Amino acid sequence: MSVETWDYIVVGAGSAGCALAARLSEDPAVRVLLLEAGPRDRSPWIHLPIGYGKTMWSERLNWRFHTEPQREMDGRRLYWPRGRTLGGSSSINGLIYIRGQREDYDGWAALGNPGWSWDEVLPYFVRSECNERGASALHGDAGPLRVSDIGAAHPLVESFIDGARAIGLPRNDDFNGPSQEGAGYYQLTTWRGWRWSAARAYLQPARRRHNLHVLTGAQATGLVFEGRRAVGVRWRRGERTHEARATAEVLLCAGAVQSPQLLQVSGVGDPEHLQSIGVPLRHALPGVGRNLQDHLQLRLIYECTRPITTNDQLRSWRGRAAIALQWALHRSGPLAVGINQGGAFVRALPESTRPDTQFHVATLSADMAGGKVHPFSGFTVSVCQLRPASRGWVLAASPDALQAPRIQPRYLSAPEDRRAAVAALHAARAIVATPPMRALVHHEHKPGLAAHEGDDSLLAFARREGATIFHPVGTCRMGPDEGAVVDAALRVRGLQGLRVVDASVMPTLVSGNTHAAAVMIAEKAADLIRHERRGTAAAAGYRSSDFAVDAAGAAS
Repeated sequence: MSVETWDYIVVGAGSAGCALAARLSEDPAVRVLLLEAGPRDRSPWIHLPIGYGKTMWSERLNWRFHTEPQREMDGRRLYWPRGRTLGGSSSINGLIYIRGQREDYDGWAALGNPGWSWDEVLPYFVRSECNERGASALHGDAGPLRVSDIGAAHPLVESFIDGARAIGLPRNDDFNGPSQEGAGYYQLTTWRGWRWSAARAYLQPARRRHNLHVLTGAQATGLVFEGRRAVGVRWRRGERTHEARATAEVLLCAGAVQSPQLLQVSGVGDPEHLQSIGVPLRHALPGVGRNLQDHLQLRLIYECTRPITTNDQLRSWRGRAAIALQWALHRSGPLAVGINQGGAFVRALPESTRPDTQFHVATLSADMAGGKVHPFSGFTVSVCQLRPASRGWVLAASPDALQAPRIQPRYLSAPEDRRAAVAALHAARAIVATPPMRALVHHEHKPGLAAHEGDDSLLAFARREGATIFHPVGTCRMGPDEGAVVDAALRVRGLQGLRVVDASVMPTLVSGNTHAAAVMIAEKAADLIRHERRGTAAAAGYRSSDFAVDAAGAAS
C-alpha cells in the first residue's frame, strides 16, 4: 500500500469539493489532495447543456442509485442520479441557479448555527458568482461561477408568465433578487452556450497550481483514525488500495448520499446500525445518515396546439440539424439552455406567508426527466414543494463503501406534504387554465381526465408519478444538539481533523435548487478553515482584503 502525505484531503469533486479544494489551494503554503471516484469531465455531453438527457443515465458519469421501496409512493423504488465525475452533480444537473429564500438561512441560524444567517452567507454567494448582468448588492461579477440569462424569449414560457400574472403573481426577472415570488425565466450556470460546472469554474483555473493534486478514478473506501483524530483516507483505484495522510484535516465533500456512508463504514454513526452491518464502532453519532430531505417533483404534461416545442425540433433530422446549426453559429437555442427555461415560486397553501412551491417549465415532454421525448408537440409544467416535512435516511448496506447505500427518503410520509402536493397541482392547473395558456393547450396528457375527480385522484397521481428533482440534503446535519453531526464550523462532533462540507450539512432544505447553496457552503468553509489555520479565536466574516482571489483567471 502506497502512502502519501498532504495538508488537506478533500473527498469528492462535486459542487462543494471543487470549490473547497480550489479555495484552499490559493494558499501556496498548503498541499491539497482532491479525490474523485469518477473519471475526468471529458464527455461532450457534460459540457453541452442539453446533454443532461444523456448523462442522466450514463453508467460512467452517474452513480445511478435507487431508493428503498417507498410506502407512500405505491411501493416504488425511485431512480436517484448523482454525478460521478469532476464537477459531480453540477456536471449533470439542470443548470438552474437558485439560492433559496432569506428565511431559509435565518432559520439555520435560529436552530443554533451562528454564522449561517442570510446576511452572513450572502457575501459568499456574491463572491462565488460572475453574473452576466453585472455586480450589485445581491450579485457578483468577478467570481468563478458563471451565471447567464437564457437570452431569447419562448412563446410557451411567455404564455406561462402571462398566465401566472392572470392569477395575481408578479413577473419576476430575478429569482435571486429582493423577492423570490413570481414567474419568469431562470438564470443558468452557463457561459456562451457551454455548461459552467464547479469543475469548469473552480478546478480548471486552480489546476495550474503545483500545490493542488487531483486524482480521478480514486474511490474513497474509509477514513484513517489515530484515536479521535482523522489522519487520512484509504482509497482504491482498480484492484489496488492506497492511503493518503492529512497533517491538517480530512474534508468530506461526497454529498448527502456518500458522505454519511463513508462515515458509517469508518465506524462513525449509530451504534446499532454499525453493529448490524458488522462495522466496529469508533465514535457514536446517531444522527449520521438521518434527517434526509429531498424535493419531490410532480410533472404535468400537456400537448401543445402549435409545433413550437423542442419535441417538434428533435423529431426530424431537419429540426435537429437546425438546432445544431443554431448552437454552432450563435451558441444559442435548445442545445444551449438545457431543459427548463422558465418557472415560478408561488404560495400554493393558503396559510403560507412566503413561496412554498417551485414551478419548472420545460419546452419539451417525456415520460420522465431525461427520457425520450414524446412523439407529439409537448411541454411540461412541474411542481415541487419547497420545504417538505418528510424525513428519511441513508444507511450503509455493508462495510464495503463500493456497495450502494440504502436510501429511504420517505416521500409524502408527512401529512402536510401530501396536502402540499395536491395544492401545488391545483396551482399548476390554475395557471394552465388562464386564457394566455389555454390557447396553447390541446389537452392534458398527464395527469389527464382521470385525475379530475378530486383531491384523492391528484394525490394518487403524485404517488404514482412523483420522482426526485435531485436535491438530497441533511444527512450530516449541522447543529448544537446531540442529534447533529457537525457543528457550525462543520467539524464532526466529538472528533478532530474531520469536517463535512457539502449539502449534507444543511439542517433544512433550501427553497429551490441546491447547487448554488452547496458552493456557498464550500466558500464559507474555506474561510473557516483558513481563519482557524491562522490561529484566530473565531472565524470572522468575509473581508475581500483577506484573500488573494484570482477571479480574473477563474472566470476566463
